[in-house]
Amino acid sequence: MKTYERRQEILAALREQPEMKIAALAERLGVSPGTIRNDLNFLAKQRQVRRTRGGATLANSHSIANPEFAARANSNASGKRAIARWAADLVKDGDAIFLDDSTTAFHMVAYLQDRRDLTVVTNGIETAAAAARNPNATVVLLGGIVRPKTNSVFGKLGEDALDGLHIRTAFVSCSGFSTRAGFTEMDMETAQLKSKVIAIAQRTVALVESSKFGVVHLSSFAQADKQAKTLTNHETNAP
Repeated sequence: MKTYERRQEILAALREQPEMKIAALAERLGVSPGTIRNDLNFLAKQRQVRRTRGGATLANSHSIANPEFAARANSNASGKRAIARWAADLVKDGDAIFLDDSTTAFHMVAYLQDRRDLTVVTNGIETAAAAARNPNATVVLLGGIVRPKTNSVFGKLGEDALDGLHIRTAFVSCSGFSTRAGFTEMDMETAQLKSKVIAIAQRTVALVESSKFGVVHLSSFAQADKQAKTLTNHETNAP
């Protein structure tokens, strides 16, 4: 793992757990405590972390307020972080991107902290709050009806707000994926918003956990290859 990647993993770990000790980070990342100490000192100089006795916490840390969202974010976190890291590599300085309300997209935020002049459009409340920690990012939270369970917003108000926006890359997840049905969601409202985003974006990258393969839900919003490239924790064929 490269130094930059390791430091992004440290930030991702601290986003999951507000404070971590050097020993725990060293064990998690498979490196020496001295390496972690040097990384934390570097990140502290960058004002991304705040050193504590024997460890660190995120500077201006954002803790997940919604317990259900937090539980989903921590479920298969390593797989989601792998997808998030690959996806973040596709984002360049100056890009305007869309991140959906998924926990995988939420994990992407930790890997985007060094991007400059970044615009993040999202319907995820937790994702917007986390992305807003980057002083070099402009965050646009779509309007609409709040869904407390997913801590997100949906509806025509948000869909209409997308008109006139120029999105470089849309990063969207799905509840199910199959070669026959494509990418599917459990409800039509979610699928409709994602269809709208895909229509206005220059390109779309689907963030798909391997557990979603072979699963078909009510409403399709995109077809594989034709409308969206896929990143998964099993393999990647990103554009």
